[in-house]
Amino acid sequence: MRYMWGNSRRFNSYSNYLKKRFGNRVQKVSIDAGFTCPNRDGSFGTGGCTFCSNDAFNPSYCVAEKPVEQQIREGIEFHENRYKRAASYLAYFQAYSNTYAGLDELKQLYGQALENDKIAGLVIGTRPDCIDEYKLDYFRELAEHHYIIIEYGIESCYNKTLEKINRGHSFEIAVEAVRKTVERELMTGAHFIFGLPGETNEELLATAGIISMLPLDSVKFHQLQIFNDTAMAEEYKHFPERFKLFGVDEYIDFMVTYLERLNPAIMVERIASESPPRFNVNTVWDLRYDQVLLKMEQKMEERDTWQGRLFHKN
Repeated sequence: MRYMWGNSRRFNSYSNYLKKRFGNRVQKVSIDAGFTCPNRDGSFGTGGCTFCSNDAFNPSYCVAEKPVEQQIREGIEFHENRYKRAASYLAYFQAYSNTYAGLDELKQLYGQALENDKIAGLVIGTRPDCIDEYKLDYFRELAEHHYIIIEYGIESCYNKTLEKINRGHSFEIAVEAVRKTVERELMTGAHFIFGLPGETNEELLATAGIISMLPLDSVKFHQLQIFNDTAMAEEYKHFPERFKLFGVDEYIDFMVTYLERLNPAIMVERIASESPPRFNVNTVWDLRYDQVLLKMEQKMEERDTWQGRLFHKN
């Protein structure tokens, strides 16, 4: 059976889209360009998001003290030695808020990345409150010759949750940033966390309908992981009952149910998070990400369901 996105997988896979667009496997090379965030430096607040620990996701070559071109070179060498399958690469500006600087500085950093002939484009992770028309216009210019996608950390659709985790922006600001980005015909992605304190399963499932109405190209979903030396770790120590920490089988069931309700036009890039066990306060799953993904697809097969099966456009 072939679904609306033209392949036999039961969800709209972003990796399949990239293979089709580039004609080969594309690998991301993570970059830490030394940015910070407005809720860290005092502009909107201090302390950052209560869950934040970028070290848990940065690969060893990804160090802010290294120039961008060096991180890219070492990152490509790392992937060539480990995977040996990628023919081209995307420079993934991942750590913190990668548009939180003046336009001239951004042009210099992104220009360094695109000088490498193995880099086919940029993936720019940022916050919805760190974007403006001038930066978006610049990205639109880059997109005429390179693959560009802007990924917004939205995390939750509920303002009560965003306030609890010290996010520093509202959901309405996120919606506006997505709208402005899409208006410029830029690829637009978003990141959400499942299990943030105080959110029930019913509230989480309800976000499928909310997200489905956003003009997003892609989404990343992560189960909550609590990292050492964060404000959330301290909260969990004293109030563990506030948290929803999924077991792997429970999470797979949840994700299948969630994807049934998600707009099938939205590509799914990730369904779960993976980090080294040494960073985690809570129990780490004993499966790698590709194993979790396989189990989810098997569960979709067992239930004879697919992304968007229960989606109804209003």
